[in-house]
Formats: sequence, C-alpha cells, structure tokens
Amino acid sequence: MTAQIIGTYLVCLSLIIGSGFVLVGAIGLLKFNDPMTRLHAPTKVGTVGIGMLLIASIIHSFDIGQPSTHELLIMAFLFVTAPISANFIGKVNIHCQACDTPPPPADGDTWSTLDVPDPESER
Repeated sequence: MTAQIIGTYLVCLSLIIGSGFVLVGAIGLLKFNDPMTRLHAPTKVGTVGIGMLLIASIIHSFDIGQPSTHELLIMAFLFVTAPISANFIGKVNIHCQACDTPPPPADGDTWSTLDVPDPESER
C-alpha cells in the first residue's frame, strides 16, 4: 500500500514538472521573434517535458501492475528525432538566409553548412 502511495506522488510530481516544461516550450514558441530562436523552445524544453510526461505514464503503469514499455520506445524515438529535425531546420534557415549569418569561424575556415564551391576551381 505504501509503495502505491509513493508511486502516486511520483506520478503527480512528474506530471507537474512535465507540464511546466511543455508550457514553457509553448510560450517560447509563441514569444520568440525569429525561426532560429523559436527552434530551441520545442526541441529542448518540449522534449524534456514530454519525456517527464512519459515517465509519469511508466510509473503509473508499474504502479497499477501492468508494466508497459511503449513509453520507452516513444521516448527513444523522440530523443533521436528532435535534435536531427532541429539541425535540419537550422540549416534550412541559414541557407535561405532567413536569419543572421553566423559569425566567421576561427582560423579562416568555413562553416560546414555554408561550404560553397568556387565556380573557378570547377573548370
């Protein structure tokens, strides 16, 4: 009985923390000005918030005696795809010049996303 009460409190705590992170991510998505700053709210904060909500679901399923691993698969997919999609969105914004150009890299190198072949050297 005591383990069930502790499980209930853990579920409530995870739901509150997850909901707070998701709320901050949604507010950031609405309030930030350009696409590059909007990018961080749902990919960073939202991923942690949804992860906490899924942890609450895992704890609850173990608490009622019907363990489920579906949430682990959802979390793995989310944690793998969110950074990749954020990277692609950032690259598209840089190439479309929808944001400020990044500062020049050190040592006279070029950024890997902005390597443009020289037309003279291709001849």
